[in-house]
Amino acid sequence: MIKTKITPPEVRLKPTSEAPARNASQSDAGGKEKLRLVPLGGLEEIGRNMSFLEYKDEIVIIDMGIQFPEEETPGIDFIIPNTTYLEGKKKNIKGLILTHGHFDHVGAIPYLIEKIGNPIIYATGMTRAIVLKHQNDFPRAPKLNINKVGNGDIVKIGNYFTAEFFGVDHTIPDTAGVIVKTPVGNVVHFADFRIDYDADGKPRDLNDYQRIGRMGVHTLMIDSTNADEPGRSLSEKIVEKNLEELFIKTDGRIIITLFSTLLTRIDEILKIADRIGRKVAITGRSMKENIELAQNLGYIKPAKGLIVPIEEINKYKDGKVMIFTTGSQGQTNSGLMKILTGENRHVKIKSGDMVIFSSSAVPGNERSIQNIKDGLCRQGADVYTSGLIDIHASGHAPAEDLKTVIKLINPQFLLPIHGHYFKRAANAKLGAEMGISKDRLMLMDNGQVAELSKNSFKITKETVPAYYVMVDGLGVGDVSEVVLRDRKLMSADGMFVIIAVVDSQTGKIKGEPDIISRGFIYMTGYYFKGLHLYERVKRAFRTN
Repeated sequence: MIKTKITPPEVRLKPTSEAPARNASQSDAGGKEKLRLVPLGGLEEIGRNMSFLEYKDEIVIIDMGIQFPEEETPGIDFIIPNTTYLEGKKKNIKGLILTHGHFDHVGAIPYLIEKIGNPIIYATGMTRAIVLKHQNDFPRAPKLNINKVGNGDIVKIGNYFTAEFFGVDHTIPDTAGVIVKTPVGNVVHFADFRIDYDADGKPRDLNDYQRIGRMGVHTLMIDSTNADEPGRSLSEKIVEKNLEELFIKTDGRIIITLFSTLLTRIDEILKIADRIGRKVAITGRSMKENIELAQNLGYIKPAKGLIVPIEEINKYKDGKVMIFTTGSQGQTNSGLMKILTGENRHVKIKSGDMVIFSSSAVPGNERSIQNIKDGLCRQGADVYTSGLIDIHASGHAPAEDLKTVIKLINPQFLLPIHGHYFKRAANAKLGAEMGISKDRLMLMDNGQVAELSKNSFKITKETVPAYYVMVDGLGVGDVSEVVLRDRKLMSADGMFVIIAVVDSQTGKIKGEPDIISRGFIYMTGYYFKGLHLYERVKRAFRTN
């Protein structure tokens, strides 16, 4: 194993120019057969991550996630990938590879897995547990066939694909990148990742990335979420140190809100709570479920008696209490919102409480988060966020870490994924800085089809359906653009309903109609500006 010599803050690596030259225009040695690469989601948004590789009559899928609703999708619960193309080729699908357990990568499985023939799923232990738990919420969904894999495992999938899993650092245990070995070369998907640094600023676990680079990589699919953010990842050790310093400053209760899937940090906070003598209570369904899953799998091992039921929290002095809760994004039905509004029977905000947001704001949630912070302060809480002190580290690599990985992997072609076009374009610029020529930097959109041969990557004119499929209550895909347009119109201009009885013989209205208005005009009774509303309606519709 070759060791990388590291001198913080720089990472000294072999220059790309020393690698054998590769020309995208060289003739192919692999014959006429092409590997097709198609992203179905995740390339024009955050979420809905799903892509597939197709060679001859075999298909391998990577991830199957949901996207949370936007301002432009009122009333929608989730948005999921469009699998129309795959549904017509379900017999060809040889496997679904999952990179990690976040719902933007696995949340669409209950809605889509049966549509594509319920193929074998390959997932690491934590990811598998989360997927199975989620599937239990859908009693009519099919039983899943999940093969558990570990980092370092090599799995043959069909006749043409082999998947090799490798560990990457993220905010949830068992996150795995994957090397998909294909007839035209190795396609590497790095999942969501960051580089982990120790307290002295030295990066960890780069040797495995070097090994992958030496294997030869045709195409590197790489996370773009923080590509426009300068610098390197903040060490979790610094986050833990800052959190502990905050904890020991207060004699009041500590209420900490963070993503329920930040299980690595949750584990460390539990250890800190034990050191400083605080009992921990948990509120919020997803927080409870994920911590329980992590305990069952051995990823979290709290000290005996450390975690107590939320119902018993008032048995302890305020200075001996810590509460974990969901709601870091200001969600309406979250644990933190219920505490704030008094809906939680066991916890109410009081003066002296320290509320810590160990999280960052997901774009679009800024106003909701601000509102909940205002409400907490009005009730006397002291609120701390990552804007004041480093108490959150993103799970997505910023610019310098992305450059390090690109340099180590040294792919023939770079395909930025996971993010809006601006983010992916920023990632492509990082690739250019690392010596990758412009013709090898690939910016695709959802639904585009790329054809890969041993020395080429061509984005064709062909497309497959990739438009939004929306989940609205029990309905999947039955809310169209027309319905969304009508919802937006009603939300902007209001609604006006007339309920009338019409004589079937004469066609005339019998009696006065009932008139209902919402967001249209202000009415007292049925009168509008001195004229009987019924008369106004009759004139408008020229009714006798």
